[in-house]
Amino acid sequence: MNLDLSPKLAKKVYGGDGGSYLAWCPSELPMLRKGNIGAAKLALEKDGLALPCYSDSAKVAYVLQGSGVAGIVLPESEEKVIAIKKGDAIALPFGVVTWWYNKEDSGLVVLFLGDTSKAHKAGQFTDFFLAGSNGIFTGFTTEFVSRAWDLSKNFVKMLIGSQPDSGIVKLDDGFEMPEPNEGDRDGMVLNCEEAPLNVDIKHGGRVVVLNTKNLPLISKVGLGADLVRLDGSAMCSPGFSCDSALQVTYIVSGSGRAQVIGVDGKRVLETTVKAGNLFIVPRFFVVSKIADPDGMSWFSIITTPNPIFTQLAGRTSVYKALSPEVLQASFNVPPDVEEAFSSKRMDSEIFFPPN
Repeated sequence: MNLDLSPKLAKKVYGGDGGSYLAWCPSELPMLRKGNIGAAKLALEKDGLALPCYSDSAKVAYVLQGSGVAGIVLPESEEKVIAIKKGDAIALPFGVVTWWYNKEDSGLVVLFLGDTSKAHKAGQFTDFFLAGSNGIFTGFTTEFVSRAWDLSKNFVKMLIGSQPDSGIVKLDDGFEMPEPNEGDRDGMVLNCEEAPLNVDIKHGGRVVVLNTKNLPLISKVGLGADLVRLDGSAMCSPGFSCDSALQVTYIVSGSGRAQVIGVDGKRVLETTVKAGNLFIVPRFFVVSKIADPDGMSWFSIITTPNPIFTQLAGRTSVYKALSPEVLQASFNVPPDVEEAFSSKRMDSEIFFPPN
């Protein structure tokens, strides 16, 4: 099985003074197409507005940097105006309309990971804009717009002719945008940096898992997600998804080493990963990571809303569930070697602090 699993950086697709939209291309990262996964980033400058649009893919959005405001309209629902900040995860089901705004001096960066199995192009998001020079108004004739929205043709021409930019615009200084409603965050957003930890290993690492319990809307996206923070020089146990889920990982900060083992026990990836990299682990393949001295964190989606993983090392290792005789026979080793193998890591699981 010849797979290119090497991590890649996103490339700019469009943008201007208000910011940029970047995406990972399936031609450069073939596993996107193979796994039907899309990946993109939105980077907004001060006063940058990402125009209202909907997508052909269900997604999870994760705020990588900064703070701002998001507008979210679920089908047949009122607009929710939400204050967003670093660490926020937001489930975006099919049919949702969104806009994003940054009023701060620091940049706002949002990561999007999602399922493209129903998209126009496998491994790639296609957005449909409600406004802008590539918005739906520009495709209809004046007659259709006039009749549908009950406007005079002069108003239609003004409406369409006043949309010079596509995708992202920069608003005039002092332009008043809607203020967020604190109550609108409920059930829509989970801050992964503040949420209760699912795993917390001293000097090892921490995990927050996004699932249907802490973010019910994730059930409509069909994806699970997690934020993993690995301490300096710590190791993440080798493991695999035992329910055929695909892991798509974005390195949020820091750097480290990663190894992926595939079919026939062959190492299909051995590489250094760093902030900004995206890499994908195929179904059932085993992955392990070791952080550099400054530590490493990553945000992943898993292609099922409630993923199940099997660990191969540590207290919960599947090897520890096997009887000693089976291990001796399988590895063809004497009892003392099997005992040494089975007796280690009795108190550790998932993350292993440096020696």
